[in-house]
Amino acid sequence: MKYAGLFSVFICMLLISCGKEHSGIPDVVVNFRKPINDPALFPLNTPGNAVEIPGYGIAGLIIYRSAFSGYRAYDRCSTVNPEQRCAVEVDDTKTIATDPCSGAVFSLEDGSPAKPPAKKSLKQYSVSIANGYLTVVN
Repeated sequence: MKYAGLFSVFICMLLISCGKEHSGIPDVVVNFRKPINDPALFPLNTPGNAVEIPGYGIAGLIIYRSAFSGYRAYDRCSTVNPEQRCAVEVDDTKTIATDPCSGAVFSLEDGSPAKPPAKKSLKQYSVSIANGYLTVVN
């Protein structure tokens, strides 16, 4: 019976540790909300576009409208040396973001690393659209 209890604890710890890899970006409260027709969000009317929003998260937000999977929101803080809080920048194609400090590149389609030295995805936040408002929260 003693071993069954230890086994159960071991299994629980294993399941908890098998979650999504942590980005290394600290958790902060994010609660962004704007009307979807706000001029700052106008580029999101077209799939494949992104906007940068300062003042939220660790280094600001990137909100991206995918042609395939709706809206995505990421913290602009690079996962390469996150303690430096280097803000990634959306390129002219609006499909990737580059870390100007390390040269790492991330896909805006899913936040995944697209070029070394990036190894971890950008920190992602939840996006919803309801009653004419776009909301980003964590």
